Amino acid sequence: MARDPLLTFTDRGIFCPEGGFFIDPVRAVDRAVVTHGHSDHARGGHGAYLASAAAAPVIRARLGPIAIEGLRWGEVRRIGGVDLSFHPAGHVPGSAQVRVARGGEVWVVSGDYKLEPDGLCEPFEPVRCDAFISECTFGLPIFRWAPQAEVVAGIRRWWAEAAAAGKAAVIGAYSLGKAQRLMAALGDGPGPLCAHPAVEGMSRVLRAQGYAVPEAQVLGAGAKAPPGALVIAPPAALGEAGFARRIGAHETAFASGWMALRGVRRRQGLGRGFVISDHADWPALNRAIAETGASRVFVTHGYTAPFARWLAGRGLDAAVVATGREAREGEGEGEGE
Repeated sequence: MARDPLLTFTDRGIFCPEGGFFIDPVRAVDRAVVTHGHSDHARGGHGAYLASAAAAPVIRARLGPIAIEGLRWGEVRRIGGVDLSFHPAGHVPGSAQVRVARGGEVWVVSGDYKLEPDGLCEPFEPVRCDAFISECTFGLPIFRWAPQAEVVAGIRRWWAEAAAAGKAAVIGAYSLGKAQRLMAALGDGPGPLCAHPAVEGMSRVLRAQGYAVPEAQVLGAGAKAPPGALVIAPPAALGEAGFARRIGAHETAFASGWMALRGVRRRQGLGRGFVISDHADWPALNRAIAETGASRVFVTHGYTAPFARWLAGRGLDAAVVATGREAREGEGEGEGE
């Protein structure tokens, strides 16, 4: 008798029939397995949550009083007829790939991932599998990231130039992951480090877990950015008049993989754009898929159609699937592009 597929694709998210759980569901379900704390993956309203132990504190901080359990990296949990475990995805601190196994069959859901170690979050761990569900936010050959050290050096020079002119340097970065990555890389720069309250909220949770996130002056109501400061703030805050007044004279930039497209930076009216992403670029996507050994690859949210055609041309059984979290050019993937 034919068995149900190990994982299926539904309008609520990726579903495991034998386990009775959904992975990163987009609608309310009884049992949710969550890859990480970004809001397009960790949503409220589910009955029970399962995540990596490293992601659970952030998810709880964002969603409030929820029923959530955390598993250690590689710890196997039997759920119904399948074995489930979490493995580092390298996207942001605590982010996980989900390995689901039944008998000798193994599927892996990547969540979001990157391969370059960033000095803060757990490095990506290749997981051998038969089928791999891969994001491809930046699934075109034009997306190729420079090494982090090179990009950070450019940000540091821009910051020093702003400080020499008596201005603050304000850089837009998502409040979970990208912001702390930049803080860890730039904490010893030419001036003081400041953070928007939303950035500090996530930083506080991560510091409590032992992640090496530097302390920063919080620019809450009534606070003023000191001259020559680097201010890290969520992108939405860059357009807030009240926040801008607390900073005074400043230069503005945005840190994102989408800054590789000059048209995106121009449309958003940004002074500077630094190409640094928490997602895999084109070479890393191909390398990650090759390292899984998977013969079946499902691609989602990003440049799915051209990437699936590319993989099929290389002999893989590749298909596009929808998860409800499809990225649009210039908007990244939720909060972590």
